[in-house]
Amino acid sequence: MTIPILLLVPLLACAITAAIRNPRRMEFVYLLSAAGSFLTALWLAAAVLKRGPIALADGFLYVDHLSALVVVLTAFVYLVSAPYAVGYLRRDEEAHVFGDADNGRASLAKLRKYYLLTPLFGFSMFLVAVANNLGVMWVAVEGTTLASIFLVTFYGRPTSLEAAWKYAILGGVGLSMALFGTVLTYYSAHPVLGRESLSALNWSVLAANAAHFDKPVMRLAFILVLLGYGTKAGLAPMHTWKPDAYSEAPVPVVALMATAVLNCALYALARFYVLAAHCLGPAFASQLLILFGLLTIGIAVPFILVQRSYRRLLAYSSVDHSGIMVLALGFGGALGALGMLLHMTFNSVTKPLLFFCAGNAQQHTGTDSLRKGPRGLLHTLPVSAPMLLLATLAVTGTPPFSMFQSEFIILRAGFAAHRMGAAILFVSFVVAIFCGFFYHISQLVFGAPSGLPRGEFSRWKTYPVIGLSLVVVVLGFWLPAPVYALVDGAARILVVEP
Repeated sequence: MTIPILLLVPLLACAITAAIRNPRRMEFVYLLSAAGSFLTALWLAAAVLKRGPIALADGFLYVDHLSALVVVLTAFVYLVSAPYAVGYLRRDEEAHVFGDADNGRASLAKLRKYYLLTPLFGFSMFLVAVANNLGVMWVAVEGTTLASIFLVTFYGRPTSLEAAWKYAILGGVGLSMALFGTVLTYYSAHPVLGRESLSALNWSVLAANAAHFDKPVMRLAFILVLLGYGTKAGLAPMHTWKPDAYSEAPVPVVALMATAVLNCALYALARFYVLAAHCLGPAFASQLLILFGLLTIGIAVPFILVQRSYRRLLAYSSVDHSGIMVLALGFGGALGALGMLLHMTFNSVTKPLLFFCAGNAQQHTGTDSLRKGPRGLLHTLPVSAPMLLLATLAVTGTPPFSMFQSEFIILRAGFAAHRMGAAILFVSFVVAIFCGFFYHISQLVFGAPSGLPRGEFSRWKTYPVIGLSLVVVVLGFWLPAPVYALVDGAARILVVEP
């Protein structure tokens, strides 16, 4: 029953929100749906850890350790983003961002749009993780795109519409390639399975028979899937939508896009990686993943070094981390899979903190400029400014924070796979990104007082920052045993021996 409940909770929140007009009741329903989704995700993960993979509806829905991990991470980001979104949107409402002070209808329409689309967004991400059928998984990924496009246009500015249009075009082209790759995967499997039913596209069925698929067709299918879902993940050179979309969407939406949506795209790619590795051997897929991973990390370096907007700076940080996780998957082996999934876990905790602090800074100063905006945020934002610095150290892999551990495991995976050149490039890029990122944020945090009044008066925006900061610090020293068991079980699914 856990899987249907997981999918029904956000849909029920959409239905209730559509029927009410009171903004405070909308907030309550949204918070309740986030809490319910997280508790259900924990329940589902506990069941998988106890009994193993769970199948429902004749295998149409399927949850193993990898699915459960993505569900828990998605639900966690959905949960921590909910209270922050309440404070963030209230601040926009107070500043009359949604319309004139006397026009309550404009404000109500904006809030309804957000509280309707975000649970739908969450439903699509949960469906990505629990759909066994690769075609349904593609539909769910497309659902995340459609919901997030309208959220990118939330403020209705010309730049927002331009960013959403760019996102829609690139996302549409990418997902078209992913669909074609999915069709070719079915074509390569058809001579072996000989089925006309929907179960022939179930990942659990395909993985058990992938060694006998048509190899040339499967090779082309994986290339198309890599380009398609790689566009959704923001892999270079298909990454150009990210800086625009991330700088225009509301901050809580961007936190979901930079973590949960990225995890869903990488999850879909990892499922096809397993099929390709079983059919062709790990070498073919690994070479492509290493190439795209290094290219993505490398392209992020110059844009981070010369960046003028800290919202776009965080977008290129997301590009960097998507490249790191793809590179880890490409290194392969037990260490590569473990490093990728640990990095996914730590990124899902750290990146929302980074975006929340940046959102507080932008709402307080009225700008996200690194050059022309006020500095010395430490004097005006006594909570968000130091936590922004902490999140910067954590997200750039500074010891003893958790991302240092995952990046070190990924480096070990590169050496174990005898990819010395790729490992050295990886270290060089990561060091350069740390230097540029830390320089920009330290300039923003430290400095002479700007004359702005002290902020941090909203508990809705401050408590999530404090709570996430504590989690980030704790994860640097201790990873709960059930979480590690889930990550370890998921990593075993991705290990394919030559």
